[in-house]
Amino acid sequence: MSRVGNNPVAIPEGVTVDVQADKVIVKGKLGELEQPYDGVSFEQVEGDIIVKRNSESKDHKSKHGLYRALLANMVEGVSNGFTKELELVGVGYRASNQGQQLDLALGFSHNILFDIAPEVKVETISEKGKNPIIKLSSHDKQLVGFVAAKIRSFRKPEPYKGKGVRFVGEQIRRKAGKSA
Repeated sequence: MSRVGNNPVAIPEGVTVDVQADKVIVKGKLGELEQPYDGVSFEQVEGDIIVKRNSESKDHKSKHGLYRALLANMVEGVSNGFTKELELVGVGYRASNQGQQLDLALGFSHNILFDIAPEVKVETISEKGKNPIIKLSSHDKQLVGFVAAKIRSFRKPEPYKGKGVRFVGEQIRRKAGKSA
């Protein structure tokens, strides 16, 4: 029994869900997303969508909760959107953007130029006395997470001083230095 898969997905006002033979298309005020599926079926009941599996096979059971969660994320994305914030911790670490190109100074001998997908909106915030912040927002949760993880991978936070690119609010496990 899938606890996640049995929950209905509420469809808010202004969002339309089109279930086709092999994919689901969700349209809203922020954009349009589509997801191919198999092993499950979708049933619309009074403004909710219920995901049902086609059989009791192990494969279909595992996909039941997955497709329900993906559908819920798509509905949430096209109605409200998703935002990730990254913080640059370290002396001389800077970030700026020109359109969809992010320019990162992360202590290397050269700046990193990173082109961001057009579906993701990027904004850099630099205030005196505070760490620079990169704000990513989009209607696609998977894409925002992927871009944020890619930016974080350029300079992961190290455990001794905590320098690097981290998510805002992320706790870094710190280690003690040399005992002299």
